[in-house]
Amino acid sequence: MSAATITAPAKAHSADTRIPLRSHLRHIGALARRNLLAIKQDPESMFDAVLMPIIFTLMFVYVFGGAMFGKGHQEQYVNYLVPGLLAMTGLNIAMAVGTGINEDFRKGIMDRFRTMPIARSSVLIAKIVSELFRLMVAVAIQLGMGFALGLEVKTSVLHLFAAIGLSIVFGASLMWIFILLGLTMKTAQAVQGVAMLVLMPLQFGSSIFAPTNSMPGWLKSFADYNPLANLADASRNLLQGGPVAHSVWLTLAWAVGITVITAPLAVARFRNKT
Repeated sequence: MSAATITAPAKAHSADTRIPLRSHLRHIGALARRNLLAIKQDPESMFDAVLMPIIFTLMFVYVFGGAMFGKGHQEQYVNYLVPGLLAMTGLNIAMAVGTGINEDFRKGIMDRFRTMPIARSSVLIAKIVSELFRLMVAVAIQLGMGFALGLEVKTSVLHLFAAIGLSIVFGASLMWIFILLGLTMKTAQAVQGVAMLVLMPLQFGSSIFAPTNSMPGWLKSFADYNPLANLADASRNLLQGGPVAHSVWLTLAWAVGITVITAPLAVARFRNKT
C-alpha cells in the first residue's frame, strides 16, 4: 500500500477545516438545489408532507374532538389540537430524513459526494435545507386544514409566525437525530422501526392530543420534560394566548442542545461510514 493511499483518509477528514466559509455556503446551496430538483422530478416524495397533515387533522379532530368537547363541538378541539400537531409534523418529516439518508448510501449517492472536494458537513446541511422546504409545505397545509375546520388565532399574526418558526427550528434539530440514525442503521426499515419506538412515547406522552392533568403521576412527569409537549404548549399559547416565555425558551434550549450534540456526531459518522 502506497503512502498516498495511507494519507488519503486523513486528508479527507480535514477537508471541512480547509474549505473557506464562502465556498462552504456555495456547496450547501448547490447541493440543496440538487435535492430540490430531485423532489421536483419525483413528486411522490411530497406525499407524506402533503397528505399526512390532512389525514392526521381530520382523523384526530373527528375521533377525539367529540370525546373531548362533546359531539358537534369539534371546532373547540381544533384550537387545542392543531398547534400541537405542528410539533408532530416536524417529527414526522425528520423521520423521513433518516430513511432518505440511509437509502442514498445504499444507492451509492453519498459515496459519490464523499469523493468530491467539498466539506462533508455541506452534504448533510444541504439535506436539512431541502427537507425544511418539505416541512414548511407540511406546516402550511396543517394550518390551512386547521383554519378550514375553525382554528382561530386569538393573539396576532406575529405570534402565528413565531409558532411556525419555533416548530421549524425544532424540526431542524430533530433532523440531525434521524440523520445520525440513518447513518448508523443498516437498512431504511431498521431506521423506521427504531424511529417508531421513539416517536410513539414522545407523541402520545405529551400534551399534543390531550391535557396532561388527567395522566398518572409518572406519565405526567415524563410529559413535563418531553420536548414535544413544551413545543405544543408554546405553539398553543402563542396562538390562543397564555404564558409563553418558559415553554418557548425550553423548546429553544432543547433545539440547541440536540443540534450541538448530534450534528458533530452525524458529520463524523458520515466521514467514517463505509
